[in-house]
Amino acid sequence: MEQQTSWISRLCAVKWGEICLVSLYLSVLSGIVVALQYDFNTPFYSSSAMDALVPFGSFWRSLHFYTSQFFFLAMLVHFLAILIDGRAAQLKRGKWWLLVGSMPVALLLLFTGYVLRGDVTGLAAGRIAENILLAIPVLGEALNRLFFSITDDGLKRVYANHLVGLGVLWGALSWDHIRKYRAHISRHGLLIVISLLTAFLCLAPMEPEQLGVFYTPGPWFFLGLQEILHYIQPFWAGVVFPLTFIIALGLLQPDVPARRWWFVFAISWLVLYLLLTLGALIR
Repeated sequence: MEQQTSWISRLCAVKWGEICLVSLYLSVLSGIVVALQYDFNTPFYSSSAMDALVPFGSFWRSLHFYTSQFFFLAMLVHFLAILIDGRAAQLKRGKWWLLVGSMPVALLLLFTGYVLRGDVTGLAAGRIAENILLAIPVLGEALNRLFFSITDDGLKRVYANHLVGLGVLWGALSWDHIRKYRAHISRHGLLIVISLLTAFLCLAPMEPEQLGVFYTPGPWFFLGLQEILHYIQPFWAGVVFPLTFIIALGLLQPDVPARRWWFVFAISWLVLYLLLTLGALIR
């Protein structure tokens, strides 16, 4: 029974790894099409014009939006499957930390995509992220100039990082892992069909500014962080709080002392973040 469970978990890890890569391919392909029509100097106008004026523009923008979500969610499931399967124990500690580090970079890729829409949700999330970086002692201003600098430079830095910087960083962190997988497109026809149908039938959101609205909820994965900012200072809420979870993930390898307690901490963190997200939805 134990061998059968191990075989099933190993199969799940491989399958979700392939799903993650196929979603990434679709996201990159559609992202190239979207980038050719996008102008970071007029983000909201170019995103809206893509839907209204460019032939099949809404389809390509929606395909990029949804496949990026699929990629990130599949990456999370794949990471969980690796933990259950026990493959984490087979990785050297340095490589395991690189793999863990690729997760917040992937999240930043998804986040900067929201910001680049230039709508009320994206710009509000971008301003919050900029304020969090500026709250970091000593390095805050330098990090903000590197990643966002929205107040001074608009979305130029965000656009460059989304297209090149973060993508290259994610590839460098995860390359040793993803090169072991071969995503055969022919095996994932259903995923491709679902992605195409979703893009055709469900337009990716665009939220223009509404007069009299003072609270703008951010992206779904950002809501918990946005909620905790109501209670504690930006540095603790936006840097220390997420960093504790990343450290806990890095210490989940079987050979790490007190691994059980780090696992309990990670689960507790997720439960707390879920409660914060629900609080933000109710607000």
